[in-house]
Amino acid sequence: MLDIKFIKENLEICKQAAINKNRTVDWDKLLRLDEDRRRLIQKSGVLREERNKVSQQRTADSQHLKGKEIRLNLKKVDEDLRNVEKEFNELMYTVPNVPDPSVPIGKDSSGNVEIKKWGEIRLFDFPQKDHIQLAKELDLIDFERGAKVGGYRGYFLKNAAAQLEFAVLFFTFQKLINKGYIPLIAPSLVKEFTLFGNGQFPWGKEEVYQLNKDQMYLAGTAEVPVTAYFSDEILNEKDLPKKFVAFSPCFRREAGSYGKDTKGVYRLHQFSKIEQVIISDNVMAHSFSLHEELLQNAEEVLKDLKLPYRVLLMCTGDMGEPQVKKYDIETWIPCRLGPGDRGLGNYGETMSNSVMGDFQARRLRIRYKTKNGKTLFCHTLNNTAVASPRILIPILENYQNADGSITIPQVLQPYIGKDKIVKKPL
Repeated sequence: MLDIKFIKENLEICKQAAINKNRTVDWDKLLRLDEDRRRLIQKSGVLREERNKVSQQRTADSQHLKGKEIRLNLKKVDEDLRNVEKEFNELMYTVPNVPDPSVPIGKDSSGNVEIKKWGEIRLFDFPQKDHIQLAKELDLIDFERGAKVGGYRGYFLKNAAAQLEFAVLFFTFQKLINKGYIPLIAPSLVKEFTLFGNGQFPWGKEEVYQLNKDQMYLAGTAEVPVTAYFSDEILNEKDLPKKFVAFSPCFRREAGSYGKDTKGVYRLHQFSKIEQVIISDNVMAHSFSLHEELLQNAEEVLKDLKLPYRVLLMCTGDMGEPQVKKYDIETWIPCRLGPGDRGLGNYGETMSNSVMGDFQARRLRIRYKTKNGKTLFCHTLNNTAVASPRILIPILENYQNADGSITIPQVLQPYIGKDKIVKKPL
């Protein structure tokens, strides 16, 4: 959430930011409600002063009647104020964050800018198989029984694939713990305020599973509960930044992805994730430095796995409403359809890395006290360190062999106890 004072002082910048992020905001109504809200707050304050003066005077019939009249007027003004504030806050929730000037302007993913690449793309001297065929031949993923039990996009990871998921998640978890990040296992069942807090609501409400009976929701990322960890709290500047690495099961409806990645395990309703979350002070230079740190951590995971990747700077129309700046990391998938679905081999997104400024912290009221005694809103950042089973796709496809086996990445072999996945003898 932006500060209304900032919005009024930078109205044209905020309007352009909403246009660049493909969002519509009723600016005239928002400003009118703010004026109404301020007028009612002032009127409420005046009536409270009058009520206090009357209550301190000697009791008389005239004073009693006047006091009663003031109380009735105050009740009406406070009721009007509650209604106006509710409508005002609902509109404020529709205002997206302002991107950093370094962010490219674009309507969709075509406006994203590649800023770096790493790794050599493997040239196969045999016909390569996609992860679906490999999974079936090596009995790694059961799609049919997954759909029977869990519905559309359901799956069972089996045998070495189940081990691979635990291995890559735990490897990443330990890596970040060794860097000083605080380990958490985060709840996936969350209250509504956490989703407004991280900026998923109101824009992405159709993507979230809701448990109607309990008025609870299933989070699509550990960013949701972990960012809310310090909600309504005031931290000490000396304790910042707070760096977390969190595991959680994740749930997404994928309501807006009809027809996209319908086969395999690229886009699913349920998956597992290791998320990095940082709560920092509100110095933007510090936040951008931490943003690069998060990116480096995620890149190191892919380098350890020896998986080629590229980093994209996301444009305004593809970066999401709460972000000030966002990177996506895309990993090379040998059998992923290329541009225009022509030919094999393409990059697929495996990690996202975002800095939010104080947008989420304002919504969640996460603040800190400076050395000078000031109370300021924190900044928040997050990054997907690794998500599975999506990360299994490039592992299976890049490490396949001519004899149908799959070599296990060297850094994961100690967790699984072997160096290859081979077809079981009949």
